[in-house]
Amino acid sequence: MRNLVTVACAVVTVAIGTGAALFVTSAAPAAGGTVPVSITASSCGASAGWHLTAGAVTFDVTSRAPGFTSVYLVSAAGDVLAELPSLGQGRAQPLSTALTGGRYTLRCVLTDATVRVSGPLQVAGTTGGTPVGYRPMPDLAITGAVRAYTAWVAAKLPGLLTACRRLDLDVARGDLAAARSDWLTAHLDYERLGAAYNAFGDFDSEIDGMAGGLPEGTATPGWTGFFAIEHALWGGQQASRVRPLTRELVSALVGLIADFPSEEIDPGDLPLRTHEILENALEFQLTGTADYGSGSTLATTYANTQGTAEILGTLAPLLRSLAPAVLSAAQRGLATLQAGLLAERAPDGHWTPVAELSTAVRERLDGTAGSLLETLSQIPGILTPRDGA
Repeated sequence: MRNLVTVACAVVTVAIGTGAALFVTSAAPAAGGTVPVSITASSCGASAGWHLTAGAVTFDVTSRAPGFTSVYLVSAAGDVLAELPSLGQGRAQPLSTALTGGRYTLRCVLTDATVRVSGPLQVAGTTGGTPVGYRPMPDLAITGAVRAYTAWVAAKLPGLLTACRRLDLDVARGDLAAARSDWLTAHLDYERLGAAYNAFGDFDSEIDGMAGGLPEGTATPGWTGFFAIEHALWGGQQASRVRPLTRELVSALVGLIADFPSEEIDPGDLPLRTHEILENALEFQLTGTADYGSGSTLATTYANTQGTAEILGTLAPLLRSLAPAVLSAAQRGLATLQAGLLAERAPDGHWTPVAELSTAVRERLDGTAGSLLETLSQIPGILTPRDGA
């Protein structure tokens, strides 16, 4: 899990820019025009409003308000269509979007949380290619989801420790066949906890660190964790060479369980992980990069989908209110990917190694995962707090 890629997500469907006060003029800017706007401490647009022609428009925004101001372009229905999360005093930045006929406003949230609202922004005519927008979400709305997910992870850690101890006992008595089976069980238990890895701190690298980037690769002294054990178990090492690794794994899990109650999952991490876990799987598991001999990366990918499903379920109440279509699409895409993965698992539980997949199956799995990621990548933007928007 330490190889998860943090991806910066656009919060809106067009450009993330700066909202601001609109200076009134009698002329309606044509599509593609530029409108000068200005934020002050006392206003977020002229009270008389503005008239625009439907189409592309760029607001040339300057902030004269103290500190930092978050600015939102909001539809009459209350959806945020474009925004700039934090514009500093004295800074200028364009906000570009496309607007169809309707009524809009600009809302400025100042450093002291004061909210200023512009006059109405009236758009005449119609155009396509406009942003769908997101319903604003208060900063504390995601707190319940984070607490629920944290409790879920805490409840799973003892079972993970039990699985790791079983693996260690297998190796202690020299039963490496049982160890290989129990290694997979324990590793998949850990891989389902993908959204919490940042809260695991250094324990994550001890437990699930890959050899990529290490000075001597798999020969690097001190390399520990599931992948080091996999490399040893499937690499022909004797039990006496594997045992120190399994003992260290158990020790790291004991330390993690003791430490976890003092750690916190960042509220912003949970929405990000809905797509980052599977981005990681697409890069490392579905390519076979993370295969250190067991040929089980499809099993790991499936565990990653289970972890994603847990996060999605935790966030579902918020998404059902803010973006039900995105939630439904994500659930359908996740089910399709899981079905495709399960098709490569034999009745005896053996998973097809990625290297043995046909080109058609590889392309189908990659395409399904890619399509799902496009849907999941919208979630961080939807669940970005927008107090005062």
